[in-house]
Amino acid sequence: MDRRSLLRLLQSGLVASTASVVLPSHANATAEKKDKRPIALLVPLTGPRARLGLSMRQAALLAENSQFVLSFDTGGTAAGAAAAVGLALRRKPALILGPLSAEEVPAVSSSVAGRVPIIAFSNDSVLRAPGVWIFGITARQVTSAVLRYARSRGVKSIAVIDDGSPWSAAAALAAGQLEGELGLQVRVLQVKAGQPLPAAGDAPDGLLLPGSGEAVLAAARNLKDSGIQLLGTLQGIDNRPQALEALDGAWIASPDPAAFGTFASEFAARNGGEAGTITALAYDAAGIANTLRAANTLSAQGLLDGKGFRGVTGPVRFRTDGSVARDFAILMARPHGYEPVAVSSGS
Repeated sequence: MDRRSLLRLLQSGLVASTASVVLPSHANATAEKKDKRPIALLVPLTGPRARLGLSMRQAALLAENSQFVLSFDTGGTAAGAAAAVGLALRRKPALILGPLSAEEVPAVSSSVAGRVPIIAFSNDSVLRAPGVWIFGITARQVTSAVLRYARSRGVKSIAVIDDGSPWSAAAALAAGQLEGELGLQVRVLQVKAGQPLPAAGDAPDGLLLPGSGEAVLAAARNLKDSGIQLLGTLQGIDNRPQALEALDGAWIASPDPAAFGTFASEFAARNGGEAGTITALAYDAAGIANTLRAANTLSAQGLLDGKGFRGVTGPVRFRTDGSVARDFAILMARPHGYEPVAVSSGS
């Protein structure tokens, strides 16, 4: 899901200025900490995803006092995650951040058995459960956000292109589930990569292209002057001039690029290198822990605070079933970049 460095893709074409953007207040919190319990960060510090895991640890240390962050290496495997959480539980953490992959989450949640709240970085919403929150950006969240905005702008019927990828399939499923709630007519079109769009009968008001790459751009070019509104998710963000030309006028749900850009700049200044969306999730999760610690509410009940929490991946609200609602920016693609035009909730 991670769109490697949203900053790189958007910064050259973003219309909105980032000068007035500030990071969530947890980044520089100085309030006296009442709760001294640590948080356990479970990430791959060895193995194929070690570079990402190290980046996530660096991001977490930007948001939370280092004395409270205990890092444990999962190696990126279920067995490694089970071993890591076993070590973590010995330190009596108040909160567990991680693991990263869907494969690892059951190994951690079964070991914890509800004793400690878990904020997992996976985006596989099937794994959610009371006390186990799925914090990754899901296809349902961004699909919900862009469809809610489209409906508010008068779109009543949409076609969704399912190209067979897991992300597109999840987005198509989510669109169908939201049909009654949003009052939309939804039709799913199965299209393999390289195939032309099939005839869809009566033309819909909008076409959702959840995927990315040349197939999306080809479909976007075919829609020119059709009167059909193009919709997309953060997967389709592409700042190349030819892509911006093809996507001109599209509405895309994405984390706010200005807030993300501010975080990415601070990350680069402190650590060097670039921060992607998954790295930003670690920053946000550790920042939430910091906020709860300052309020002396570092617990599952604290996570369920109805006010929610600000983050660079979007304001979030935790639900009792383990799901997370996240607000997204709606960007309009223009030949010169992406213009934020609204904020929409993704459930």
